[in-house]
Amino acid sequence: MNTNIDILQDEIIDEFSGFGDWMDKYSYIIEMGNALPPIDEKHKTPDNIIEGCQSRVWLNASYENGILSFEADSDAIIVKGIISMLIRVLSGHTPTEILNANLYFIDEIGLSEHLSPTRSNGLVAMVKQIKMYALAYKTKEETQQ
Repeated sequence: MNTNIDILQDEIIDEFSGFGDWMDKYSYIIEMGNALPPIDEKHKTPDNIIEGCQSRVWLNASYENGILSFEADSDAIIVKGIISMLIRVLSGHTPTEILNANLYFIDEIGLSEHLSPTRSNGLVAMVKQIKMYALAYKTKEETQQ
């Protein structure tokens, strides 16, 4: 069990519990996307686009001292908010912590049931891409030991 990741998920669940309807929740997701620091333009490359998302989502990973950090952007405001939540929860952790993370906040806030099928597929693709980076860096760590 990863307590830091779970604490961050619980914070998001708590923030969403204050909203009564989904229009307010969508507004909050958009706010979170707007608050996401801009990704450096040099990282907006075809290599950093997440396959499986209907809108364009760029995800860049950096690895330093055993910690994986992410930055992202999207051309769709709701999607940008969703990736901002994933980054908030998973960035700044070790590859092993990220791989072992159970992302329960997505269901807890009701996000999965309120997304269109294409956005749900995009969410799955975003999580998969983050975990692929974690797996790649974990494998790299293990081969260097």
